[in-house]
Amino acid sequence: MNANGVREPIEAEDADLSGSRFVNVKLAGSQFEDVNLSASNLTNVNLAGVRVENANLAGLRISNANLRGASLTDCRIDGMTIEGILVSDLIAAYERNSK
Repeated sequence: MNANGVREPIEAEDADLSGSRFVNVKLAGSQFEDVNLSASNLTNVNLAGVRVENANLAGLRISNANLRGASLTDCRIDGMTIEGILVSDLIAAYERNSK
């Protein structure tokens, strides 16, 4: 399916759009529910204000990103690193030094 130059919402339900390519596409205000984006690549993407809930982000790699104001709550962080340092170690060090 080719949607070049389209300027209207697209409804896709119970669809397999695997292998799709989106370039210079505006999806602001879109809703994604029960979507499989595994093994996808996001480059030069504006995710400001995006909310992610009940997501499997295992193996997620983020680089060269602005994370100002980003927040993680009620998340599994075992094995998660920032600049190669385990987040669990960072939290443990913070808790030791804040007493």
